[in-house]
Amino acid sequence: MAPGGGICKEVCESRSAFADYDVTTANLDLRSSPFRKATTGVGGKHGTPSTSGVHELLECPVCMDLMHPPIHQCPNGHTLCSNCKARVHNCCPTCRFELGNIRCLALEKIAESLELPCRYQIFGCHDIFPYYSKLKHEQNCQFRPYSCPYAGAECSVTGDIPLLVMHLKDDHKVDMHDGCTFNHRYVKSNPQEVENATWMLTVFNCFGRQFCLHFEAFHLGMAPVYMAFLRFMGDENEARKFSYSLEVGGYGRKLIWQGVPRSIRDSHKMVRDSQDGLIIQRKLALFFSGGERQQLKLKVAGRIWKEQ
Repeated sequence: MAPGGGICKEVCESRSAFADYDVTTANLDLRSSPFRKATTGVGGKHGTPSTSGVHELLECPVCMDLMHPPIHQCPNGHTLCSNCKARVHNCCPTCRFELGNIRCLALEKIAESLELPCRYQIFGCHDIFPYYSKLKHEQNCQFRPYSCPYAGAECSVTGDIPLLVMHLKDDHKVDMHDGCTFNHRYVKSNPQEVENATWMLTVFNCFGRQFCLHFEAFHLGMAPVYMAFLRFMGDENEARKFSYSLEVGGYGRKLIWQGVPRSIRDSHKMVRDSQDGLIIQRKLALFFSGGERQQLKLKVAGRIWKEQ
């Protein structure tokens, strides 16, 4: 029996259901993922497959990603990445023996000689990177998928822009409009319920690109406010090519905001918390709404233009 095997065996048995589920789920998710195809080759340009089989040796059996140092191994020689070592409670997912703190230095040394394609190759990135530079590049790769910009519910969908546009339309039933000017009316029967306000999202097709108009209620400190802002469905460097304006008013008063749309790379919460948009205090919003101030009726007009 390998050293430490008996110690870990009982612990592993009690957690076997968790470990099996973890490993199986991770394997199924990544085997069906399009990103898996982007890393099937090593040692050649644009993902040309290598005959050495080194790629399979560097693939973590739990998360199916390529392992980066420290690479751990059990006394029987089975390896896995450092992140998954904690997930399996220090028990080898292959043989159930205790992992300990054994490093697979030979595999780490082999990894230093490899060059690999970006995992987002299928989305258009055709660069090749040294093994240890690949992970850093992928964290900021311009071809990495975007997260769903819908903020009214938790949504884990990711993909390219065309996929997300269809997802917003079909799954979130978001209104889609063509044109670079708009005049939207927001109505809420009980404006006192700021905590339960519904997030509003409209997508505009303009200059062949897509823009997300957000409108919502929240508390800024102790003050209830409404906020409208625009996000660009693309990267930040592209977003800077556009500007937009928003205005709201009534009874001879008007608030105007002009800014640059934020990329959907920035989360909805990040944009909102930075107050990068048109902010309307609730009392003023109700004044603009007229009547007995018992119902919110705001008209938000806007325009999107391309900077020269």
